[in-house]
Amino acid sequence: MQITERKSGETSRDYAYRVLKENIISLDLKPGEYVSEKGLAEELGLSRTPVREAIIDLSRTGIINIVPQKGNYISKMDYDTVEESQFMRVTMEKAIVNLACDPDSDIDFSKLEENVELQRFYLNKGMIDKMLDLDNQFHELIFDATNKKKIYDMVRDLTIHFERLRSISIHTMDMEQIVEDHENIYKYIMNGEADKAVRAIDVHLGRYKVQEQEIRASHPDYFIDSDKKD
Repeated sequence: MQITERKSGETSRDYAYRVLKENIISLDLKPGEYVSEKGLAEELGLSRTPVREAIIDLSRTGIINIVPQKGNYISKMDYDTVEESQFMRVTMEKAIVNLACDPDSDIDFSKLEENVELQRFYLNKGMIDKMLDLDNQFHELIFDATNKKKIYDMVRDLTIHFERLRSISIHTMDMEQIVEDHENIYKYIMNGEADKAVRAIDVHLGRYKVQEQEIRASHPDYFIDSDKKD
């Protein structure tokens, strides 16, 4: 598990929640994996109470299963849940991109430009491991530039199932296409072409659907068997 530093003003519960969520999304905590409350508390340097509270909070999203008398487990992926999560993400981002294209807005997109340039740089260097972070930053920067950072944080919490799938798909998708998607979205925003930008976001965030069978084949143990669902 990857342990990041505690942020200023972050409560023990919030810190445990954030680190757990980040590790679930990145798949450092894998679907089906047992989560030791005691072990997590020791790794994070916390008492067990805030860790237990964070686990309960995450269980409400369906991303952790609390099994009485057995323990806590990272939930396996369910494509129906991913679909709902993806719908939320796409709906919100299309609205934000449309806002970003407002010709009357005074938005500084210099950081977005830098992000796109870094994506192209690392892609040309074959450093794919850098791509997921830059991909996430790209989307976050659009929310941030439109003064909607709090909405981004809420959307990330609500779309954790979709974010986890994106962590897998980043290794199976055509990264040249992903970078081109971001370059086009950036170009449309800069030109104020709202219709094209919204359509590009829709296509970009929907690419995982094309990869469903490939993702399932490469990670069969990560998914709920649809024939065994309640």
